[in-house]
Amino acid sequence: MTLFPPASCSRLIVKIGSALLVDPDGAVRRDWLAGIAADIAARTKTGQRVAVVSSGAIALGARRLGLAKGGRASLEDAQAAAATGQIALSQVWAEVLGAEGLTAAQMLVTLDDLEHRRRYLNAAATLDRLLSLGVVPIINENDSVATEEIRFGDNDRLAARVAQAAVAGGVILLSDIDGLYDRNPAQPGANHIARIERIDARIEAMADTGSASGMGSGGMVSKIAAARIANAAGAHLAIVSGHIDHPLSIAARHSLFVAERGASARKAWLAGGLTAKGRLTIDAGAAKALRGGASLLAAGVTGASGSFVRGDILDIAGPDGRVVARGLSEYTAADAALILGLGRDAQEAALGYAPRSAVVHRDHMVLL
Repeated sequence: MTLFPPASCSRLIVKIGSALLVDPDGAVRRDWLAGIAADIAARTKTGQRVAVVSSGAIALGARRLGLAKGGRASLEDAQAAAATGQIALSQVWAEVLGAEGLTAAQMLVTLDDLEHRRRYLNAAATLDRLLSLGVVPIINENDSVATEEIRFGDNDRLAARVAQAAVAGGVILLSDIDGLYDRNPAQPGANHIARIERIDARIEAMADTGSASGMGSGGMVSKIAAARIANAAGAHLAIVSGHIDHPLSIAARHSLFVAERGASARKAWLAGGLTAKGRLTIDAGAAKALRGGASLLAAGVTGASGSFVRGDILDIAGPDGRVVARGLSEYTAADAALILGLGRDAQEAALGYAPRSAVVHRDHMVLL
């Protein structure tokens, strides 16, 4: 059994969870990490470019500061632990990669950095330049400034968003489990799922939210969410056990989420977004029209909520409440509320100016 072929993936994102990088006493598993660095060096020599999304800062910092619950007893503890642990984490990465003749770079990002289009493009440009120079970016969420309201909360989804920004063809989530099972793998008779062609309600129902180590913040739910983001951007995603030496060079058992045909960069960014400024509810006729490639017209909108302005990201939900699309609003929340359900002539009368062609144009919309 093999991972998606490394040779066919010019750029690869590798995510490493806290439980793999840090032992239960809060010390770095340096020998294991040195093996990862050797694997990355081997891939780099073939021309592949690798970026690493590395957890571990909070766990390392908590040990140094003597904080309870691994530094996660409170947001303030987590922020302090992250600030302390991140410098140690970066130093270790620089040393193990340096021993293989590779240069490491640190990138700390917040949710806002990848949710706001201009900041996303800036981060993407930096990432692209580092990879083109043969540098190995070490990326982590900037937990020292992130709050509960503006944070990824797990590095699985961060890795998928980084894959979008880097235009990577693959993501490997090194984890404390070797993939997706049809039920909690601790239960008798649990079956391993090796290949997932489509993420649907059946696949989502298999997820378990727990993190086996108690050190990390992600479970299978976050991994499936990451797979959805990566696949929509044209990147395959594999969940691989990291409980072996050199996991990037061994054909270990894994679960592979197969990518869809890649959307445009802008639409992939929209599909992978984790936040929206507002929500539009549409009728069945409008939902059918969207599936046929149409723009969203005001006549099909039955409700609007949130505080948004033109250009903000909106979720678009069908009559059953399920989000069917996401797109950029052509109106402010106040003006959108004035034209709900109205035809073009009535819109002009309600607004006092000529209405735009759509509430959300198809060129700025992606179906989910």
